[in-house]
Amino acid sequence: VQLQASGGGMVQTGGSLRLSCAASGRTSSIYRMGWFRQAPGKEREFVAAITWSGGTTDYTDSVKGRFTISRDFAKNTVDLQMNILKPEDTAVYYCASGGIGSIRWSSVNRPGYDYWGLGTLVTVSS
Repeated sequence: VQLQASGGGMVQTGGSLRLSCAASGRTSSIYRMGWFRQAPGKEREFVAAITWSGGTTDYTDSVKGRFTISRDFAKNTVDLQMNILKPEDTAVYYCASGGIGSIRWSSVNRPGYDYWGLGTLVTVSS
């Protein structure tokens, strides 16, 4: 599975951005897709996840009500709509995919993801 993230950029506090992760290759093996982020000097942290079927979503508490993860079945992408952005959302955002074996892991756990895309930088200015 190959993953390509796009859509990062710079935005002011309160603004919006939409990230997209395009999946290619053995997409039939995907069970779950997730978005993680890593701010400078910090650990990579879970942001949101969605099952490949689109039926189940999870969010970290700090983005609930502001971010929405979704599947675009026509484009074979997983998108992250980010609204009401805050400076603390500034980070490199990574998308990741997990196969059926990831079901034994919580969606927030990095070991539950087999493939990672290159990150896309999101900068929120105050």
